[in-house]
Amino acid sequence: MSTPNRVYLARLAGVAVFDPNGDLVGRVRDAVARLRPTQRPPEVVGLVAEMPMRRRIFLSINRITSIDADAVVLGTGTLNLRRFEKRPNELLVLQELLDRRVQLEPAGQPGTVVDVAMEHSRDGEWSLSRVAVREHTGRLTRRGHLHQVQWERVRGLSGAADTRGTANLLAVLEEMRPADLANALQDLPDTRRNEVAAALDDVRLADVLSELPEHDQVEILAALDRERAADVLEEMDPDDAADLLNELPPPEQDVLLDLMEPDEADPVRQLLRYASGTAGSVMTSEPVILPPDATVAEALARIREEQLSPAVAAQVFVARAPMTTPTGRYLGMVHFQRLLREPPADLLGGVVVNDIDPLRPTTPLPEITRRMATYDLVAMPVVDRNNRLVGAVTVDDVLDHSLPPDWRDRDAVPTAGGGEETPGGADG
Repeated sequence: MSTPNRVYLARLAGVAVFDPNGDLVGRVRDAVARLRPTQRPPEVVGLVAEMPMRRRIFLSINRITSIDADAVVLGTGTLNLRRFEKRPNELLVLQELLDRRVQLEPAGQPGTVVDVAMEHSRDGEWSLSRVAVREHTGRLTRRGHLHQVQWERVRGLSGAADTRGTANLLAVLEEMRPADLANALQDLPDTRRNEVAAALDDVRLADVLSELPEHDQVEILAALDRERAADVLEEMDPDDAADLLNELPPPEQDVLLDLMEPDEADPVRQLLRYASGTAGSVMTSEPVILPPDATVAEALARIREEQLSPAVAAQVFVARAPMTTPTGRYLGMVHFQRLLREPPADLLGGVVVNDIDPLRPTTPLPEITRRMATYDLVAMPVVDRNNRLVGAVTVDDVLDHSLPPDWRDRDAVPTAGGGEETPGGADG
């Protein structure tokens, strides 16, 4: 493993970071550069790595022993786990420069930044040396030439950016899981965050919104036109859409629900009727439901569907027709482990289990938690007074509503900036 003299940073995004023992620390998300008072290119002082649980930390460039397309390796030293926060004289290269509208000197040709390279000098310093700029052609059917030029030849790299595109930043972020992408969006200025969110397709944006704090969800949704907002709500799980709509004033709720397709809006309307902190308010109205004459093979095929979350796919609920909530009479459930043990041709009605009382929509959250823990369940059925299945509470629903309301926000912990060494941390 070696370290080249020049590294293009967009290609480094997502690369794994390892400690000297070969243990995974996290993945590269950005590079930190220190602005200089002169016209010299900014000095790169470190990388930002994302660890498990979405914490972003600073890695001093002096502690990095090798960089290549597959891995970044750290040298010995204590890792500073304080959350990274950019200082006023620092630049987050990918976040702030990708998609920036610039001009190429000397002719002033307009273009867009698609990548930035850092280069290692003979005195051991890393600096932003070259910029990859896609020339603007003014023609929709033709891509402009890609220029790789010295930092000094590009005008517009400093100061506030004009309105810009999102294609190159999205290319860096596209491989992230929704929870990680949600975390990355929280790092962006509000305007940039809303631009990037709006550029996501409806399904991707729906997944990301479900992972954001409520105030960020509301702000992003408000930045969309109402028709687009309704389309995104349709792609969300009904319980997540109901949680988001609960943060809006009732008149705005009604407008968005009216813009949604009726079959998508109806389950959300139902969930909005339940009191907060009850089974009805936290349940999903779309668990896996099959009739008693369905076979074990059919049930296994159903829970294999990719769009199902692990908690929802862990069991099949058995009920009389109709199969959409509220169903006919609820009969019981079958856990996927039981399905794996039974002959594929057997009917669900012969293996269904109904020895645990289902929840009611009014069952409070502490009682749900106690019963799920008592019986080691990842989901419990919710039935109405007529014993019709109206939904299911899953363990992720319980966790989401048991944690503090701001649990998705940044930790209120001391932060470590990039350019200055801190005792006992990554630079110690």
